[in-house]
Amino acid sequence: MPHLAPKLLYTDDALIVADKPAGLRSVPAGGEDRQDCLARRVQAEYPDALIVHRLDAATSGLVLLARGVEMLRRMSLAFEQRVIGKRYMALVHGHVAQDEGEIALPLAADPDDRPRQIVDAVHGRPALTRYRVVERLGEGEAAVTRLELKPLTGRSHQLRVHLLSIGHPIVGDPLYAPPESAAAHPRMYLHAAGIAFIHPERRVPMRFDSPAPF
Repeated sequence: MPHLAPKLLYTDDALIVADKPAGLRSVPAGGEDRQDCLARRVQAEYPDALIVHRLDAATSGLVLLARGVEMLRRMSLAFEQRVIGKRYMALVHGHVAQDEGEIALPLAADPDDRPRQIVDAVHGRPALTRYRVVERLGEGEAAVTRLELKPLTGRSHQLRVHLLSIGHPIVGDPLYAPPESAAAHPRMYLHAAGIAFIHPERRVPMRFDSPAPF
């Protein structure tokens, strides 16, 4: 699928920064027809490339890959220590009232409806998202808000569930938005727009940006 070809924004002996299109998995899934993914495509050119973190298939944007097991260990540790900054852009249903805020709600897998995640105060793992309103558009049922999002943790579906929890699901989200939202839009409007970190070998600050395609 030519329209799903990822772009490589940066490569060196330690790491690769790729821009993943919406609709392409980060890693293979079960089944013969679910093997095509960002990792496999990058490994065709760089066999030692290993995914450091994942984006949902429906999410587009920046993904970091490490060159080899040692670089993967270093970059994974940086994620665990929260010294890698990530920035997302999203379009959500409705007008978000506050210009900025935080969502701190623990998340866990929905035992009755995987792969959905739910807010779970008893069994959930802590999750924190900061948001900022960029613009509010439209009125009534057509009202939407463009948000900048900064996840301080990296839980599965974190941004999607957190935004649903405050009454503003992401436009086009096939799991958490109303069915008519996904039916009316060609994709989920969530994009990993920025990533910043310290280079694991050269110890210099690195920053990459990818404008949201919506």
